[in-house]
Amino acid sequence: MKRSILFLLAFCLTSLTALELFSQDLPISRQANLVERVSSAEVMVEATGIYISSETRSRRIDRDLSDNGVPRATDDAKKAAIWFLLYGSTDPMLNNQQAQNNFRPHESYFFDLNNINQWITWEQSGLQNRSRTSDGNGIQITKRFRINTDMIRSDLERFGIISSRVELSDAIGRPFIMVLPQAPTGQNPVDLLRNETQIRHAASVVESFLTARRYDVVVPEQVTQIDDMIAALNLVEGQEDDYAFRIAQQIGSDIYITFSSTVEDAGYGTQRVAMQVRAYETTTGRLLGTETGYSQGRRGEVSVSIEESMNEAIDNVLNRVNNYWIEDRERGVQYKVVLNIPSSFDRDEVEDIQFAFMDAMEQITQMARENVSTSQTLDYLVWVNPDEHRNSRNFYRELSRAYTENGGIGRLRSVTINRKLLLLEVDHD
Repeated sequence: MKRSILFLLAFCLTSLTALELFSQDLPISRQANLVERVSSAEVMVEATGIYISSETRSRRIDRDLSDNGVPRATDDAKKAAIWFLLYGSTDPMLNNQQAQNNFRPHESYFFDLNNINQWITWEQSGLQNRSRTSDGNGIQITKRFRINTDMIRSDLERFGIISSRVELSDAIGRPFIMVLPQAPTGQNPVDLLRNETQIRHAASVVESFLTARRYDVVVPEQVTQIDDMIAALNLVEGQEDDYAFRIAQQIGSDIYITFSSTVEDAGYGTQRVAMQVRAYETTTGRLLGTETGYSQGRRGEVSVSIEESMNEAIDNVLNRVNNYWIEDRERGVQYKVVLNIPSSFDRDEVEDIQFAFMDAMEQITQMARENVSTSQTLDYLVWVNPDEHRNSRNFYRELSRAYTENGGIGRLRSVTINRKLLLLEVDHD
């Protein structure tokens, strides 16, 4: 009797688990890969779908697969494509454990074919491949789909599964991003943008991608007196020739993106473009992400190949940028603060200035990291609460007040203040 009850309980638990999995309607196949990034909103995915017949006799299996195999396997391929974008790609939409936990209660919605068919903007009419499964009881097919990832992301945000860009913007503001070509040492990248048609086209592709994703884009060619800025700014030892870094700091971008391209032989008289894209944190020069995108092999049509390779690379880099943005919200808005102490102060005064400045930093920031400390320069990275300090000017005012309250000698003065950089000096009263 006890064995019967235990067996019944085990059967019920197994059945409940099976029903739960069935209700989630997950794909049987998890095979898919990215073919290309079509635009800022769409990707083309090649996915494999599987259908296993529930019949037991060979003739019925054959008939079932003939009648239902391709349509049911195609449905599974659609689900596999969505699963790949959510979980399986290099930069999945659910890119952390919290997002995956938030997603589980909503799995049935995202794997519902009615919803999936709304996200699919194009479906290949034929098949890439069709074959029977190894046991002969099923069929698997491979075909391509074009999918609107913006629609999926919008639904993820609507359900609170991932943070929305609107919420992030309200919390810390949109990051300002600048796009520059990777220039040879000592050469101004702005000159390349002005003079090289293909480089200018590649930059416009990135800028279009960014604006479509609602980032704020800084266009360096439209900033006046850029050459004077470059000549005047000499803050980071050993980086005098890194024009992109120095332009980004002076203009005040949060992130700057650089790119470079090469043309490779793709066989049969065709060539493809390989585009390497890197994103850096402006305050530190820290590399946030790097990707290489490839175009298809073509004869001519260089502009098309540039756009295709850039679209593939920039999408993955921007996923890293978005992660940086979320981290900024959690840690606080980051600033680089450089204090210059004139040589007219004596040794004791310099020490008092350093102590007062350090105390002021600890008082008004969430975290402060000292990078450089000399008798004439203090270089800090700080993270501040965006609710308390909405902009760099407000942060400077509070820092100046805290410096005086902590017994600082002289008075803090601003030399350069922008979104991410505060260059200050101590002035005699």
